[in-house]
Amino acid sequence: MDRHYIEVPGMHELPPLLVRTIGEETDRAELVERATSIVETEDMVGDCECLEQRKLDLAIHLTDQYLGLLTHWAWGDSVVEWIRQCEMTFAATGALRHLLSNDVWPHAARSSFVDLLLEKEVPTHGVVIERAVGTRLTFRQPPPIDCCSNQFLFYLNSRLAGAAYQTWAQLSHGSASHLPPDSFHFEVLEPRLDG
Repeated sequence: MDRHYIEVPGMHELPPLLVRTIGEETDRAELVERATSIVETEDMVGDCECLEQRKLDLAIHLTDQYLGLLTHWAWGDSVVEWIRQCEMTFAATGALRHLLSNDVWPHAARSSFVDLLLEKEVPTHGVVIERAVGTRLTFRQPPPIDCCSNQFLFYLNSRLAGAAYQTWAQLSHGSASHLPPDSFHFEVLEPRLDG
């Protein structure tokens, strides 16, 4: 991919990316129970000998899909907040202030910060950053599982998030340049899961 980078003198420190997780308040057993009601009300299982096992399997699969949605939303929320903090850093730094202005060419777009994360190969533990940001752009708050249809969780979630991200990233109409990864440093801080 042919990228055009903005010339940035020196090395600049950006705020740390504070990655939030979905938290321990997420009760998997309760989610499976709620997903079971989705399976029953949407009549997802036909008549078969192992009806209860099929319902449970589908409910567990729906729960896994929903937890993936929550994980992507939490990452996306963290990235959107980090972008906001980076914009404040740029506004407060004389050498960077003009780089985000649409009046100056070349300039960087908000999506340039996502590209910076990708180019720096930030470890995401299976989270697709563009999908995460798209999920956050789609939902201001994570939706409860009861608001999600089985079709959304199985088929539409990633497509909707991907389309939301692509639309947002293209708001600059292709006129934006990229931030050079060698000119910026930041830390990624994640909560420790091992206590």
